[in-house]
Amino acid sequence: MCVLCGEFIMQVHWTDQTSDDSDTVRVGEKQRDRQRTRIERVNLCNQIFNHYGLKLEDWQGSKYILRDRKGTSKVVHDLGSLWATAENMLKRPIDPLDPQLLEKLSTVS
Repeated sequence: MCVLCGEFIMQVHWTDQTSDDSDTVRVGEKQRDRQRTRIERVNLCNQIFNHYGLKLEDWQGSKYILRDRKGTSKVVHDLGSLWATAENMLKRPIDPLDPQLLEKLSTVS
């Protein structure tokens, strides 16, 4: 159990699993691969969130922290709830087909 948030951290959200993962994490088992893929996901999300003035950070391999430029931060449990949290912080929907966003993403790749 996490001493900070009081939640069980052994359950892995389906967005954090690879095709050969089970639904629990055992100490030392595949943690390096899981952490590497989480960092890659954070970097990819930050390419999108940069357009909206947000920044995502991994928190101890079990949660995410989403911050805006005003200093507001929210703990996000998984990628499934990430976009709703981002839209709540922005107080507007995120449009993945926004032409300005797509143009920025095309220059990053």
